[in-house]
Amino acid sequence: MSLEKIYGVHAVEALLRHHPKRVKQVWLAEGRSEPRVQALVELANQNKVAIGQAERREMDVWVEGVHQGVVADVSPSQVWGEAMLDELLDRTEGAPLLLVLDGVTDPHNLGACLRSADAAGALAVIVPKDKSATLTPVVRKVACGAAEVIPLVAVTNLARTLEKLQQRGLWVVGTAGEAEVSIYDQDLTGPTILIMGAEGKGMRRLTREHCDYLVHLPMAGSVSSLNVSVATGVCLFEAQRQRGAKKAVASRKS
Repeated sequence: MSLEKIYGVHAVEALLRHHPKRVKQVWLAEGRSEPRVQALVELANQNKVAIGQAERREMDVWVEGVHQGVVADVSPSQVWGEAMLDELLDRTEGAPLLLVLDGVTDPHNLGACLRSADAAGALAVIVPKDKSATLTPVVRKVACGAAEVIPLVAVTNLARTLEKLQQRGLWVVGTAGEAEVSIYDQDLTGPTILIMGAEGKGMRRLTREHCDYLVHLPMAGSVSSLNVSVATGVCLFEAQRQRGAKKAVASRKS
């Protein structure tokens, strides 16, 4: 079995906390001994994971990106299949929030979206299997640990998946610049699937046809759109804000 190299303090720490059996060895740059690295060493020792030292120049060759002097050899990444969605929804209480990325190909954007989705309480992130970024060391590094917590689900036919989720009572909200309704005027407190389109292209036609609602992000400045990962964060946290406000009202009434 070939191993992947995951790098960065947060990404390696998240793997040790949530999936320690996948970590085969942790490598530290010579001379790294600050508190957060010591905490990582303690975590590795608790899980009986071997620790080695390497020169920074050697580690620079191993990975492309800022490794922070921390690299781990791990078993291959896991991307969930469509059946995982039913399992997740069956054991979820309250109104689920799912994020769909319709053809986002930049690994940095995917990593940032995973991080925002986890922070905003999304149940999972769904992507099409083809023409979409998937879990890579770069994605894990940008996600700062979120890639080890929130499920990334790759589906063969996104339109069919949306239909099945709609049959389970979820409402599909797609983002489009020409939509008349603002994200801030859309009710996002119920069972919701939020769809973000690809970089520059937006949602595909078939995906758009499966939306129950279309919304836009109001732009007050001179730019016409936001980076997809930034827009995703704004939309997810608007959903979180609305849900928090609804809970607060219900709590006061009770």
